[in-house]
Amino acid sequence: MRLTSRRFAFATAALSLLVVVGCRQDMHDQPKFFPQRGTDFYADGRSVRPQVENTVARSQLREDSYFYTGLVNGKEGDGMPFPATMQVLERGQERYNVYCTPCHSRVGNGIGMIVQRGYSKAGSFHSARLETAPLGHFFHVISNGYGSMPDYSSQIAPADRWAIVAYIKALQLSQKATQADVASGAHVEPLASIAEREGLPASFANEWVLPPTAVTGTPDNGLYVLPVPGVAGTTAVAPSHNNAVAPAAGSAGQTEPKQ
Repeated sequence: MRLTSRRFAFATAALSLLVVVGCRQDMHDQPKFFPQRGTDFYADGRSVRPQVENTVARSQLREDSYFYTGLVNGKEGDGMPFPATMQVLERGQERYNVYCTPCHSRVGNGIGMIVQRGYSKAGSFHSARLETAPLGHFFHVISNGYGSMPDYSSQIAPADRWAIVAYIKALQLSQKATQADVASGAHVEPLASIAEREGLPASFANEWVLPPTAVTGTPDNGLYVLPVPGVAGTTAVAPSHNNAVAPAAGSAGQTEPKQ
């Protein structure tokens, strides 16, 4: 019995010795660099190594710069990077209704629901300035923001931004379309006639009224004008961040003009 106890004690001691010898701290105390700390291992003293020149991360090549920026040599381009098919227009309408209508409204006149409730006045797509704006302008604004409008680059993929641009141009045409603008057999009908047929009040087709709660966000109570990329002499009007400022005298019930 005593011999067995001695053997057990010896085995326990041997096992403990093996555990102690095998319990090294190489993984715990391994040599490594800490972020933002210097080192004398490299000649430049930096532990973080610079990226290899001319390398591009996966899915970030963006070789077609116009598709991702809407700019050509720093200026707004005027064209779609892919055909504006009916499928593209339908996708653009769906994305427009999700992201753009709260400010610009379904018809694009800049008097959406949150503008009616006090948010800064949005631009009307039916103004002379935006009717003649190049397609790259709309893509650039969606990507980078404009005045009180935030950018939507994180919410809307580039292909969907272009689809929205195509739909905006179709929306602009729809508000002033003539029989010559539609295919043979199609019929152009004024909004007032459609409203009457649908049983809506006659005022439905009238000019929309900008409510007195709406603000412009600029010192002169005018629209914010973004400098045109590549055009010298264009200066932006600094927006006001005080959305509690009342509209200028006489602007209550102001009708949004069509240009």
